[in-house]
Amino acid sequence: MAEAGSHMRLKEWLIAQIDSGRYPGLRWENREKTIFRIPWKHAAKQDYRQQQDAALFKAWAVYKGKYQEGTKADPSTWKTRLRCALNKSTDFQEVPERSQLDISEPYKVYQILSDGARDSEKEGSLESPSPEEQEASQPPAPGDPEMGVNCGPDKTSMSSGLEEDGKKDLMETCQTSPVPLVSHLPSHPADWDCWLHVRLYYCNVLVKEFTTRTAEGCRITYRLVPADNERLYGPSSMEQIQFPSPRLLTGDSRMAGVTGILERLLPHLDRGVLLWVAPEGVFMKRQCQGRVYWNGPMAPHNNRPNKLEREKTYKLLDTQQFLQQLRSYLSRGEPTPQYQIHLCFGEEYPPTPSQNFQKLIMAHVEPVFARELFLHAQRMGPLSQRDSSQLHATDASSHITQILKQLCQP
Repeated sequence: MAEAGSHMRLKEWLIAQIDSGRYPGLRWENREKTIFRIPWKHAAKQDYRQQQDAALFKAWAVYKGKYQEGTKADPSTWKTRLRCALNKSTDFQEVPERSQLDISEPYKVYQILSDGARDSEKEGSLESPSPEEQEASQPPAPGDPEMGVNCGPDKTSMSSGLEEDGKKDLMETCQTSPVPLVSHLPSHPADWDCWLHVRLYYCNVLVKEFTTRTAEGCRITYRLVPADNERLYGPSSMEQIQFPSPRLLTGDSRMAGVTGILERLLPHLDRGVLLWVAPEGVFMKRQCQGRVYWNGPMAPHNNRPNKLEREKTYKLLDTQQFLQQLRSYLSRGEPTPQYQIHLCFGEEYPPTPSQNFQKLIMAHVEPVFARELFLHAQRMGPLSQRDSSQLHATDASSHITQILKQLCQP
């Protein structure tokens, strides 16, 4: 096995493990060696054998330098790290119809995507969306019910799709700023590149504010869902954000007359909506029965409603598009990078010109990595507005320079 700290990509590393025959149950499913299965036994099973069932996950943790022999074993975290890496890599795609998770020796099946297949997916994503929806082609899924771990996207996959010239221009532009990172955030972007900042509103009244801190993302819902049925409800390790009971807000005069309406609408949000950040952007899946509408960077319409269909995954923000907008903003002051996402529950959104009334139930979502990069760029200002001394500054230790280097490095 390669030593920790080496630079072998997950694809090459995993192929080597399959070919080694070292791990029982890890094997190819076809002669072309493009489809394989991974044993996927849950640690809660009575016949779970850590030394055997967690061997591959442990090996990945050791390879990545996340575990050293002799320290406390954490099989759930090992497993989650490999799952995060698989889900967020553009080299793999799960084949759920071939996976078997309800048998005595459960396993998952993955396909290795060729460069041509990945290119086809990218081309497909540029097609015009239908009038009612905009689906992302095979986006990363939020994962399985293991213990959550803050394993932010690999920076190599975060930069996929960014042109080399674009990365160079962005870095040269950003090197002119000594603006420090805001004090409440960790200094390394891997700590916050999968965070989401969520605000919940009733009739434009802020009723809850929350920042998620797990790679699995979050569920916005009215009632907490059971944690023992991931097939129905999704990963139990997702953070759950509950809309509060309207009765707790009866003392607010702004809520007068709408409490009863909210109490009738909110139960339709059971199972809620799932939101998560992947290297390619921000994704969402609606699971609740109640209708959900949205607006944001990738919304197909700005002046009429955008509906989210049930059990379909949507891409709400594209990382490459955002970084390109950030580069343009730093160079010319336009356009302003777009990263805010608005969700409206039970009512059409965005409203038509004739609909000026307040929306009953809303959620505002911001990916933290996008917000903080934009705030830094905003403090710097566009190049056209800086004096000559700023234009020739070379403060390579600038925090934003370091952040963008790690986000965009090849």
